[in-house]
Amino acid sequence: MNLGAWARSVPLVSTSTTSSSASTRSRNPLTAITRIPFGWQVLIGLVLGIVLGLVAAQMGPVAETEANPDGANWLTTTLDTIGTIFVTLLKALVPPLIFLAIVTSIANLRGVTNAARLAGKTLLWFGITSLIAVSIGIALGVLTTPGANSQVSADSAEASSTQGGWLDFLTGLVPSNFLGITGSAGDDGSVSLSFNALQILVISIAVGIAVLSVGEKAEPFLKFTGSALEIVQKLLWWVIRLAPIGTIGLLGNAVASYGWDAIGQLGVFTLDVYVGMLIVLLVVYPILLKVNGLSIGSFFRGVWPATSLGFVSRSSLGTMPMTQTVTERMGVPRHYASFAIPLGATTKMDGCAAIYPSLAAIFVANFYGVPLGVTDYLLIVLVSVLGSAATAGMTGATVMLTLTLSTLGLPLEGVGLLLAIDPILDMGRTALNVTGQSLVGVIVAKREKILDQDTYDAAARTSFQAIQAEQKAEADAVERAESDGATAASTDASEATDAREAAGTRA
Repeated sequence: MNLGAWARSVPLVSTSTTSSSASTRSRNPLTAITRIPFGWQVLIGLVLGIVLGLVAAQMGPVAETEANPDGANWLTTTLDTIGTIFVTLLKALVPPLIFLAIVTSIANLRGVTNAARLAGKTLLWFGITSLIAVSIGIALGVLTTPGANSQVSADSAEASSTQGGWLDFLTGLVPSNFLGITGSAGDDGSVSLSFNALQILVISIAVGIAVLSVGEKAEPFLKFTGSALEIVQKLLWWVIRLAPIGTIGLLGNAVASYGWDAIGQLGVFTLDVYVGMLIVLLVVYPILLKVNGLSIGSFFRGVWPATSLGFVSRSSLGTMPMTQTVTERMGVPRHYASFAIPLGATTKMDGCAAIYPSLAAIFVANFYGVPLGVTDYLLIVLVSVLGSAATAGMTGATVMLTLTLSTLGLPLEGVGLLLAIDPILDMGRTALNVTGQSLVGVIVAKREKILDQDTYDAAARTSFQAIQAEQKAEADAVERAESDGATAASTDASEATDAREAAGTRA
């Protein structure tokens, strides 16, 4: 082959190789998956979770062994492991997230003249929406008597290991240590550590107030907490990206472990809970928005990413960065959103602390044949409005239920009757929680005339990737501004040095 022919053949080989390489890349399944919008990834996870859960249920249990006392088959075990790892990752980031977010948000309020008024109105609206939600729950329970119509076996009655009482709630406000961490010893001598989200909240508020009192001397600490919060939120975003996979495990294990039989046995109760949540979400919230002169469509388009993520993650605290982001994107100032959303993530629970415990308490009373009077219903309202802070943490609904049952004097063993469907209910409860947290932020901002109305009216449904891209662009802009400032300062210092040297030379 002569040189000319060889030279002409080279581009052809290169082009073919490049084309083949591009074709290989385009066929890479991981690349194709990452291009799917996050919302669709979650939906696919939901479908796969149900399908795999049904398959695991059809496979049935295996022989019980010491390593597998429950007799779960390999697919059920795999689904359970995937879901557990996802929730564990969320739990690991919750303590630093609460502390850093609350301290930073309180510090952000130092330049706001009406900070106390904003805080008071936020708590007031938390109470108003909780009162409406619990009233709806009680009304549904009285009309349908879910416990009287259930087919659940009394053998499943079992007191929860996580319980709440008024004395426990009050004493739990006092931190046992600065980190809000408690340890417990197992029968095998092992020691497990857990955190108390409510104690961490108390510690964070105290530190935040102390930072305000110290003033300028606390600036280095504030820079550290602000930087640490960015790091923790970045880690949390990475965990949230695993939500579709976590959904497969969580929902699949729920279906495999309990199947549809549990839902059938508790059908009226399950329907009551979801109907109550839908009434609050699609009737009460729109009415409150309209009364305050806010567009209903703009709110639901704007809050959708947080609502859908809350449904999947089943953690108000884990969804908190997304909730705050969408609230700010709807025109709520950052200095207020960074205070209201972390506070709401630990205390504002229309699903877990209002609708669910009210219906569950009525269910338990119906099941055991205990009549409830007007005083009992008023107590349910009181517990839901004042005791919602007891729901802080990953087991919030269970704590709130035991707190309600103990207040009414109902058997705590009734908690076990409802545990079989708790994962299915928890998805809807969390979605309602995070939507309500954003709603209060928007309403208070509107009433206090600090809401950017144009931004709110222009709110559009946004993808997960778009929010991440916007946050990255904002962080890059801040970094460039700081870099430009440092460069300018360095230039000024260099010019000053040159001027001093020139002055010295002339002297």
